[in-house]
Amino acid sequence: MDGHRAMIFTGTSNPELASAIADQLGTTLGDARIDRFQSGEVYVHYEESVRNADVYLVQTMSHPINDILMELLIMADAARRASAGSVNAVIPYFGYARQEKKDAPREPISAKVVADLLHTVGIDRVITIDLHAPAIQGFFHIPVDHLTALGQITTYLRQKRIDHPVVVSPDAGRVKTAEKLATSLDAPFAVMLKKRPSHHVASITHVIGEVKGHTPIIIEDMIDTGGTIVNVVDHLREKGAKKAVVCASHPIFSGMAHQRLDHHWIEKVVITDTLPLRHLSLGDRFKVLSVAPMLSEAIRLIQTGGSLSTMFRSGM
Repeated sequence: MDGHRAMIFTGTSNPELASAIADQLGTTLGDARIDRFQSGEVYVHYEESVRNADVYLVQTMSHPINDILMELLIMADAARRASAGSVNAVIPYFGYARQEKKDAPREPISAKVVADLLHTVGIDRVITIDLHAPAIQGFFHIPVDHLTALGQITTYLRQKRIDHPVVVSPDAGRVKTAEKLATSLDAPFAVMLKKRPSHHVASITHVIGEVKGHTPIIIEDMIDTGGTIVNVVDHLREKGAKKAVVCASHPIFSGMAHQRLDHHWIEKVVITDTLPLRHLSLGDRFKVLSVAPMLSEAIRLIQTGGSLSTMFRSGM
């Protein structure tokens, strides 16, 4: 890899993705030891020198998220104290992003807390994918490279040549993304309006747009429990839609989510590997797209002083 010396290290959250990123860059993962004391405290030791190197820490915020976040913070501190030239956090899925504003009195803005922590331990740059709320970039006092998996998802959907597609935003928050996807696919789009009486509970009130006789392509940034997606699919079916294609960048898949998504009226679930999937048995209904090429290209451009905007023009 051209430019300054770059070293890729992985935490314990998604080493498979980190290894794929290193392979794409024609290098190997750096040697770092990560242990847990019996008390649960994290210990990190770099087994090789990182002095003056541009260190990239690949750590997605998977379950158990609080342990994983603490691991990233300690890895960053260890690299900074070992005189790394720069410390860059590659966080494919940025956790706590759904807590980006106060919806009620006396609530925290947890996404801002996480941003402050990353800055405090000396991280110089964050690379992430499809933030739940793009405005979270403004919580940081350091550069944030906000990438999107929409290009890869679009390419896959074009190849499938879906019959009479309609892109569906499952709520008002995804309208811009749905509109972009619909434009790329030259397809109409629809919006579902819903209310949330409590966390993880949503009820659909209206569907704006024609879905009868169409194949709905539901676009989300993440799938957590899968309950909302199943409700959306069932509601679209009641409106006369065909089997749905569900797309999401981040497969959080809490609990039995992947089994809920193995649903008769879901033809395909298109996801990426921003979160580890090794513990799940995913059948043919699931299509996993790798974000390793996109993240490795971002690192390469950062190292060589290139512009990341070229990635979006090329559809990455």
